[in-house]
Amino acid sequence: MGEKGGPFVVALDGFEGPLDLLLDLARKDRIDLKRLSVLRLAEQYLAYLETAASLRLEVAADYLVMAAWLAYLKSELLLPKAGHGAPDPEALADDLALRLQRLDAARWGADWLKARPRLAEARFPRGMPDGLGRERAGDPAPDLPALLDLYPRLMTRRRRTDLRLVPRAHMTLEAALERLARLATPFAWRELRAFLPPGLETGLPERAALAASFVAGLELARRGAVEIEQAAAFAPLRLRSIPTGEGP
Repeated sequence: MGEKGGPFVVALDGFEGPLDLLLDLARKDRIDLKRLSVLRLAEQYLAYLETAASLRLEVAADYLVMAAWLAYLKSELLLPKAGHGAPDPEALADDLALRLQRLDAARWGADWLKARPRLAEARFPRGMPDGLGRERAGDPAPDLPALLDLYPRLMTRRRRTDLRLVPRAHMTLEAALERLARLATPFAWRELRAFLPPGLETGLPERAALAASFVAGLELARRGAVEIEQAAAFAPLRLRSIPTGEGP
């Protein structure tokens, strides 16, 4: 009869195994249906339904259809043959097997769709749609000779372009140190920007010159030629020259 929640296993005279295997053997005439008791099959099916409380309804219905077809096949063996218009039991069994295969495929597809991410649950659309319409002018007419003629012209139209990087002249540390040393005549407190060369472009050239001048000022302060101060964080840096003899 099978374990609780497992497949429906029947135990009849001359056979013990899954019900679908019994149906397949009966369809191929590999088992004697006359020895099988339909009454015991029905009793075992009812007992299986009582033990398998969590069994899905569609699975139980499949087992019921299989058992009904077994009973029908056995009745075809016991009852006298009908007229020529009676259905062929083997053809009916083949049709049942095909229907069961289609049912399994449909269930697999349904389970696959349920596992997919759902809109507004696992994935969410944009709150404001783009509002872009679609316009289709129609399929282009196939013209292979014109396509073969156009392709080489498109390939030869491409021209090779070389990337050239124009280097920019930035103030180096040596140039900034030389400029500050040259301007380090006795002077009072002055901002660091006052020592930048005139006519600098804004942006990277100005920032590079300011950084080089700052490092040059630190070097001159280390030598004792200038003094640097900053009133507060992010305040402008100021420098003043130290007369000879006052340095450390």
